[in-house]
Amino acid sequence: MQPEKLNELKGEIIQFSAHIERMIDKSVKGLVSRNEELLLELIDHDEPKANQFELDIDEDCTNLIAQFQPMARELRTILVVYDMNAALERMGDHAVNISKNALELIRVPPIKPFIDIPNMSELVRGMLSDVLDAFINEDPQLAIEVCRRDSVIDDLRNQILRELITYMTEHPAIISSCINILRIAENLERIADLTTNIAEDTIFMLQGRVIKHHNIG
Repeated sequence: MQPEKLNELKGEIIQFSAHIERMIDKSVKGLVSRNEELLLELIDHDEPKANQFELDIDEDCTNLIAQFQPMARELRTILVVYDMNAALERMGDHAVNISKNALELIRVPPIKPFIDIPNMSELVRGMLSDVLDAFINEDPQLAIEVCRRDSVIDDLRNQILRELITYMTEHPAIISSCINILRIAENLERIADLTTNIAEDTIFMLQGRVIKHHNIG
């Protein structure tokens, strides 16, 4: 199998990942800046583009396997791209969910300035950027580090939940807004989980070992 074929496939997944990073950033930026136009742009234009990315890469993976019948490392690489492609599409769906919850939030008075959600988003996007670097540069140690960061995201989500419970107890009138904020945190957490799955797949591709359930040694 020609190396350029795999490089072309990697190039496609790089472009898709960059698109998803922009969607995550845009969803939270639209929330913080209370920018309805930005949020609707993500839903109406960015998501269809993400769906097309997913369809194109899926077809390319299938065609490469059918045409070249790759073995060993090459086959593992294509299968990882295939799984990564599906994970990125799901991340795009979560960014859409964030935008929809954000649209609800910006139509009512803010509870307080957003701090934890933007911080959480920044960490999640950093994980996604690093896992792509780990895949492209064949760096298993960086992939392992991404897996370890998942617990930081879980802790942030739990911190946000505790704070929101306090707010809802003291101010029942803002329960609806608090639930929307919690849903945003949960969607960011799920993006982090999907990123961790990509990191685990990358380690399998590079080392042939399975580290599911954070069995990273």
